[in-house]
Amino acid sequence: MKQMPSKAEILEWIEAHPTLSNKRDIAKAFGIKGAGRIELKLILRQLEDEGHLQKRKKSYRDPDMLPPVSVCQMLEADIDGDQFCKPLEWHGEGPEPVLLYIRRQTDPALGAGDRILAKLTAIRGQDHHYEARLIRKIGSNAQRLLGVFKQTSEGGRILPIDKGSDKEWLVPAGLTGGAKDGELVEAESAGPAHRMGLPKARIVERLGDPSAPKAVSLIAIHQHGIPDAFPDKVMEEADAHKPAGLKGREDLRDLPLVTIDPADARDHDDAVWAYRDENPQNKGGFVLWVAIADVAHYVTPGSALDLEARKRGNSSYFPDRVVPMLPDRLSGDLCSLHEGVPRACIACEIRIDANGKKIGHRFVRGIMRSQASLTYEQAQAGRDGNPDEQTTPLMDEVINPLFDAYEALKTARNDRQPLDLDLPERKVVLGDDGKVQSITMKDRFDAHKLIEEMMVLANVCAAETLEKKKTPLLFRVHEEPPADKLEALRETAAEAGYTLAKGQVLQTRHLNRLLKAAAGTDDAELINLSTLRSMTQAYYSPENFGHFGLALLKYAHFTSPIRRYADLIVHRGLISAHGWGKDGLSPEDIERLDTTATHISETERRSMMAERDTTDRYLAAYLSERVGAEMSGRISGVARFGAFVKLDETGADGLLPIRTLGREFFVHDAESQTLMGSETGMLIGIGQRVTVRIAEAVAVTGGLTLELLEIEGKPLPRGRGPRSNKPHKRKLVKAKRKKDRIDRKVSRKRSARD
Repeated sequence: MKQMPSKAEILEWIEAHPTLSNKRDIAKAFGIKGAGRIELKLILRQLEDEGHLQKRKKSYRDPDMLPPVSVCQMLEADIDGDQFCKPLEWHGEGPEPVLLYIRRQTDPALGAGDRILAKLTAIRGQDHHYEARLIRKIGSNAQRLLGVFKQTSEGGRILPIDKGSDKEWLVPAGLTGGAKDGELVEAESAGPAHRMGLPKARIVERLGDPSAPKAVSLIAIHQHGIPDAFPDKVMEEADAHKPAGLKGREDLRDLPLVTIDPADARDHDDAVWAYRDENPQNKGGFVLWVAIADVAHYVTPGSALDLEARKRGNSSYFPDRVVPMLPDRLSGDLCSLHEGVPRACIACEIRIDANGKKIGHRFVRGIMRSQASLTYEQAQAGRDGNPDEQTTPLMDEVINPLFDAYEALKTARNDRQPLDLDLPERKVVLGDDGKVQSITMKDRFDAHKLIEEMMVLANVCAAETLEKKKTPLLFRVHEEPPADKLEALRETAAEAGYTLAKGQVLQTRHLNRLLKAAAGTDDAELINLSTLRSMTQAYYSPENFGHFGLALLKYAHFTSPIRRYADLIVHRGLISAHGWGKDGLSPEDIERLDTTATHISETERRSMMAERDTTDRYLAAYLSERVGAEMSGRISGVARFGAFVKLDETGADGLLPIRTLGREFFVHDAESQTLMGSETGMLIGIGQRVTVRIAEAVAVTGGLTLELLEIEGKPLPRGRGPRSNKPHKRKLVKAKRKKDRIDRKVSRKRSARD
């Protein structure tokens, strides 16, 4: 037998011979026979344990190298026409290698999503790491689409359910999947693109009657790709968990913590308590306790639960269902702070002075027991002097001290001046049959504001603690409005007779001054909506850029780990920072904070869009029985193709198509967000009061088409002749002069008000 090769020699040989990497090939190459193979096996196992090799069936390979034959997924061609593919068997620790697909003339055309078995050749010194050549096509991850199936003699078609979309798909006879006419279906592309005629599709799932109860949210879930079924492994992992014990935790079970939530809440992830500070140096101050479910104890880094929670990013809420981030065994049981049940928590003890200013805080990992699960209505009724059987014994020790502490927190809030928008939230109420029963305004009590202020304060404490301890975290970031949106708000305010001064560093107090000036007037909703539209969208980031809307320098989400992955990361940071256990931040958590922040910001937007689309469809279904009815509303947006109206009664947004506005040409001014009639000079702009008739309401798409009857209390003027494509120059000049007169009138109104 030859001398046993060193580990370095074995690794070098495997790299040079990637197709001959099983133990027999290695032994043959080095002339190892008999008992020497046992020693070789031990060396290979050591290399595997050290991470230098990875066993793949009966062969070995470098984990930072791709196998010479690998499964890949095709990507879209780039701007230069080059097509790349994604390796599906990459297990290295470094960045994923870039694979350039080299197509031969005899190879079939491949599209994004197609999966192939490819031969890979390592390339050095290029902007890609491998060249991939097709061995065979093994399948595809085709584009999924959702629509309503319409049966035809040749098979069928899929009609779109997206608002404003007219794209249809052809379903050949053999690919209908047994779908029936009018059914909601999920399909995938079936056939090459860029051919004449309609694109072809194959039905992969029948989802039932699109008008059936509770189908509305199902449409949004499928349409936006929200995962709504947990894999078996995730469920098994959740079911295997037992309640956390007291070991290593502070016993908080004697604290009279209570949860205060909506009446229909399925989970309770925060509990609160407050009492007057007995320290004579903090006269009039309070001690607050905010206890949050310890989800990190159950959802550990790298587990199946963790991977699925990160994938979902957050829970999604619809009028008829919740798509949770975590299985019900956790979200509705082990992590839910149910009344009278010991539950693991991470709690923050906060001291505030008489003016609500924070003067100190500390975090503990403990076990708590909720004294009561209250609704907002119960807590508010108790404070207002109408306690029920459950709240009566809690008034002196729990409820009144909480509201007293809130009065102090209100003082601090008024000093801080967070953005104070007044936009009532509408709630879709469903009956037992799943149909819309009514559209109501969500109640907003001091009890809601009490919980909000305590959660904001706890989130601030989490951000400050982790930053002070130099522990990585995800900040909740809200940047100030961009200059162009701020200028648009300033112009809208000026047209309504209000002023938003220039030449100063914008603060929320300046916007609040504008909102206060408009409060109680016909312009209030316009100014609130315009202010909201000027805002940037909040997002998650490992870097801190402050929170403009809340007027806070440091802010992180900590209080809802059952429904937000960002909060779970913050909890793990607190565990690591305090040395509470091994279930804190993992190296992988820290390494991918950037990508996690981007991903969960996107999943949050995805849920918001799905929830909004669901509400639109429910509203359209509700109004479909009132087609022809007249309603009042306000112009909420203007586009080249028409104007949008927000209806007073329901809050639904409907479209006034430009073709229905009269027999004249309308000029769209994007800067002033107006439409102007070339003959009559009629001006349509944001904030105007209108009376409309419901022309069409399509529940499946959520589309609502309106007909304009009156604007600012006056009947709609009509042009003289048939609608033309271009206005006469003289008519435009006339319209421009009328607009100038309106501008001067607004200016005089503003001067008089000033």
